[in-house]
Amino acid sequence: MLDQLRVLVRRFPDHPGVYLLKDKNERVIYVGKARSLRQRVRSYLADNTSGSPRLKSLQSKLAAIDYVVTDSEVEALILECSLIKEYRPRFNVNLKDDKDYPYLLITPELYPRLELLRLSQKGYKKARYFAHPDREEHRFGPFTDVGAVRDTMQFLSSIFPLRRCRQHLDGTPTADRPCLNYQMNRCLAPCRGAEKVLPAQYNEMVRQVELFLQGRHGELEAGLKKQMEEAAVAERFEEAASMRNRLQSLQRVVGQQQKMLLKENSPDRDILALVRNDNRAAVHLFQVRDGKLLSQEHFPLSGTDEIKDSEVISSFIKSYYNRVEAVPREILLSTEPAEVELLAEWLKVIAEHPVRLHRPVRGALKKLMDLAYRNGILRLHEEEERFSRVTKEPLEELGRLLGLDTSPERIEGYDISHLGGGEPVGAMVVFLDGESYKSGYRRFNIRKAPASDDYAALQEVLKRRAAQQDWPKPDMLLIDGGRGQLNAARAALPGTDLASVPVASLAKNPDRLFLDSSSMPMRMAANDPLLQLLQRIRDEVHRFAISGHRSRKSRSSLQSSLEKIPGIGPSRRAALLSHFGNAEKVIKASVEELALVPGISDTLALQIYRYLRHMK
Repeated sequence: MLDQLRVLVRRFPDHPGVYLLKDKNERVIYVGKARSLRQRVRSYLADNTSGSPRLKSLQSKLAAIDYVVTDSEVEALILECSLIKEYRPRFNVNLKDDKDYPYLLITPELYPRLELLRLSQKGYKKARYFAHPDREEHRFGPFTDVGAVRDTMQFLSSIFPLRRCRQHLDGTPTADRPCLNYQMNRCLAPCRGAEKVLPAQYNEMVRQVELFLQGRHGELEAGLKKQMEEAAVAERFEEAASMRNRLQSLQRVVGQQQKMLLKENSPDRDILALVRNDNRAAVHLFQVRDGKLLSQEHFPLSGTDEIKDSEVISSFIKSYYNRVEAVPREILLSTEPAEVELLAEWLKVIAEHPVRLHRPVRGALKKLMDLAYRNGILRLHEEEERFSRVTKEPLEELGRLLGLDTSPERIEGYDISHLGGGEPVGAMVVFLDGESYKSGYRRFNIRKAPASDDYAALQEVLKRRAAQQDWPKPDMLLIDGGRGQLNAARAALPGTDLASVPVASLAKNPDRLFLDSSSMPMRMAANDPLLQLLQRIRDEVHRFAISGHRSRKSRSSLQSSLEKIPGIGPSRRAALLSHFGNAEKVIKASVEELALVPGISDTLALQIYRYLRHMK
């Protein structure tokens, strides 16, 4: 394969661009940019008999290479950031769990709301707000401490009475009377209509929330003070008292922020300290606004083994600032990044103002960098201690219970889900070193087992799993259930490649662990780290099995419904499901979207749309 790719790369253009390395399943495993595509991609195909394990691993999975030519390196960098964000390739340096970091969102509605969101919430836009054509979405984050984010939301809701309801408001009064938040002075109740709450009046309060989240507290305080004085002069004393209370609450919070050792009127800046400890790496971020520490975040990184610090910090800058809404004018760094001039040019493009990248070596800024570095190292040590307590030590204990020489590295969890025997689904989840490995998750539609026979269904799943000889062999199987499930699982494995793999089952209400080595179940305290680890695996496979069953049931229901529509046969039904991916998307599709499916005319699309809406 590498020889074939070497021949292919010789025809690559000698121009800047982005390249995508793919495996045999067409999955993107690495995205990079290059000044010369031909020269850069060729380095990934060089002989590596004594090279790095990382490159060997990449070469072993490499099966195809695509590229996109750009006009300049900056364009290539912009495209690279976009593709990394979309594909999250396993061989790129990435923020761990970047789709699960919390953000704060100001919705683009006529009367916006402040919401907490995670990017892993698929379809959050359609589900959470009704966009107004004159509004834009404003997103703040990512943050790493969801508890602190919720505290911030609670504080803001106490002094800025934005609405919390998700109903669609267009400026006309709704049929419902204002909720209790209005009676408590915690909402202006725009549901009463534009005559009661002008959008301009409401927007001023939204702007104040944005100023707070941007760290522009001085500007916010000055604005509130001016509004308070204007209301007092106009003898609107109740409004003036409200402004006074907001101002005092704000000053109390801002006064608690740590003032940094900086000159007056110093620019807003981010401070990035790259820290490492054994095989762990992270970037500790200080956000300094108006000379005060606005917040600090800690971002663990993945894929940093055998990569230079300069490349790691460069990858973090591209990944992080491709997600944030506002970029400060100065970024202080503990390590000089690779291609610093190109990064500065890219940041200038996305920020629409010059951005200075600087590694301080003396003075007050060096002290701030040292402070960020010390905080980052402390967090890494805390994470290591927590990992040992929550994961490493329980795995070692589990290995001893199972009679293994080492801790189980790969644990597979199994469960069966059905409703009255209908549409049964078996689920398998994978945990590597105590952490979920979602790429290894699999579902099995039960084909042969009798309805409602969980034991037979479990045996069918395990036999089909054991037949997959190209899948990695597990160190342990964990079954959701009791002694009966354990015995059924054990009876299914003789004569297979999994016959020697230890099997255990975890029952609930109360939680008991069943092992082959003991006739009696093992009871553990609720706070036992081993029990908590096994519960995470059991609960995850249970969740995965239920979602699979619901999806299959919905798909079956839709197939049955589609068959009743004149003009829809097996081929068009399959085309609909193939085009949209799942039944839920077919049901939610518009007439125009349905008409895009091959073989579906405009008339038939309208017929399908009306039938599915009636079915709902």
